[in-house]
Amino acid sequence: MARLNGKVALVTGAASGIGRATANTLAREGARVIATDVNDSGLQEVVDGINASAGSARGLRQDVTSEADWQKIVDDIAAQEGELHVLVNNAGIAWAGSILEMSLADWRRQQAVNLEGVFLGIRTSVPLMRASGGGSIINISSVAGLRGSPSLAGYCATKGGVRLLTKAVARESATAGWNIRVNSVHPGVIDTDIWQTVTPSALNLPGNAVDPHVIAAAGTPGGKAGRPEDIANGVLFLASEESGYMNGSELVIDMGSSA
Repeated sequence: MARLNGKVALVTGAASGIGRATANTLAREGARVIATDVNDSGLQEVVDGINASAGSARGLRQDVTSEADWQKIVDDIAAQEGELHVLVNNAGIAWAGSILEMSLADWRRQQAVNLEGVFLGIRTSVPLMRASGGGSIINISSVAGLRGSPSLAGYCATKGGVRLLTKAVARESATAGWNIRVNSVHPGVIDTDIWQTVTPSALNLPGNAVDPHVIAAAGTPGGKAGRPEDIANGVLFLASEESGYMNGSELVIDMGSSA
């Protein structure tokens, strides 16, 4: 029996990388997936692929920094599916470089997507999740939310914020009896498209593009970058009843790089 039969799951940033792998994995395990992103073509590929594989998915365009978009998405789910059991706050961006060179606009953009988007997702989704009998919220943080990293000060700040936001809401949920578990996932170096947004010079690397396998070789035990599916499998565990006693926890998936 599929592990998420009868569940409705919302996955943000689902057009590529960890979000795409997560949408595919949750659908494979029986969830009805609502995938959102600002990348229309990538989103359509994900939805078409899931439906062609006998899964159930539909896509909705969403800017996670928009309060109005969040309300529209959740209202649409309430009208179409009538319930929501899993929320995966995955959408994120990265800016690398010295903090002395970071503009206030770059700082605020990362905060808006990586942290405020998670806040808005939680606040908007919880009422429908409570009305659905409860569920699981999974916030994608990073090992950069556990320790500092040169040239990634703004990114670390957002991911550290996601970590403690998760813990605070987890305790509030448990105390208030929402029946909603809230946990964070902390990927290490994963081979995704996010590296294409970082210039090698920002990380003091040679070449024209950042290769995550090179980064992993320098700082990950075993020297290999992870796959998006490695993170998606962790999300699946947190979305399922197998993790029913986990709340406010950090699931670190980094091949020991933060050990």
